[in-house]
Amino acid sequence: MNLLDDAVSRLERWEFLDRVAEPVRKAAHALVKPRAVRNALSGIPTGHPLHAVLTDVPIGAWSMAALLDVKALLEGPGGRGTEAAADLLVAAGLAAAVPTAAAGLNDWSDTYGPTERVGLVHAAANTAALGLYAASLAARRAGRRPAGRALGLAGLGVLTVGGYLGGHLTYSKGVKVSHTAYHEGPLDWEDLLGEDELEGGAPKVVQLGEIPLLVMRDGGRIVALDNICTHAGGPLNEGTFEGGCVTCPWHGSQFRLADGAPVLGPASAPQPSYETRVRDGRVQVRAKK
Repeated sequence: MNLLDDAVSRLERWEFLDRVAEPVRKAAHALVKPRAVRNALSGIPTGHPLHAVLTDVPIGAWSMAALLDVKALLEGPGGRGTEAAADLLVAAGLAAAVPTAAAGLNDWSDTYGPTERVGLVHAAANTAALGLYAASLAARRAGRRPAGRALGLAGLGVLTVGGYLGGHLTYSKGVKVSHTAYHEGPLDWEDLLGEDELEGGAPKVVQLGEIPLLVMRDGGRIVALDNICTHAGGPLNEGTFEGGCVTCPWHGSQFRLADGAPVLGPASAPQPSYETRVRDGRVQVRAKK
């Protein structure tokens, strides 16, 4: 294990952070409770998590501002155009950081344990970077350009720490990574269960190879979805069924039974849905083409 991995592993064991995280989580859940807010910040309109996309804007803007600051410093008094461009990028990064932080807060609010702790420090580092860049912009506008440059470079350093932790959350902890990413159903029809086993309307969980399928009647048709919630792997068969939708029991993600489309976050990826048919009293399924 290298030094960075060891440092993050230690961070994951800092249980005292839980005392800070709990009230922040409650406040976050209250803020994202409205359906429109929850869905927008989760990325349902795009079908992909929103936070990861938005981070490119402030990171890119502030990184370019640092390069332009160095260029302006080398140019001397003749670099006023470069200075103005650097200032604009700092301001653009600040503006973009607000929705980025909101989307990140939404994603973090459904994490627990070691992931929650790393996420809290990730957010603290990015908040500190935001504060440094705000101070940098204020110094630039007040004519204190050396201080503005120094504050910007300090902000970039702190932002790098936050970015590393964000990468750990995504690639090591799988935050907002679809838990059905490697579930590929059959392209040809496969026998699943007897049609009479669905009498009464109760959902059934049936293994299709290594994939657990949720199979049930929805009105007059038979529907089949992957039973593992794309958001965090919750068992959909233990959730609630209402209005043609299933709600995950873990974090409240809601999917249409007809096609697996998410209708309420935090899930943004659709639930894998399968075609169904009945032949000789047997329910058969295949992946949708």
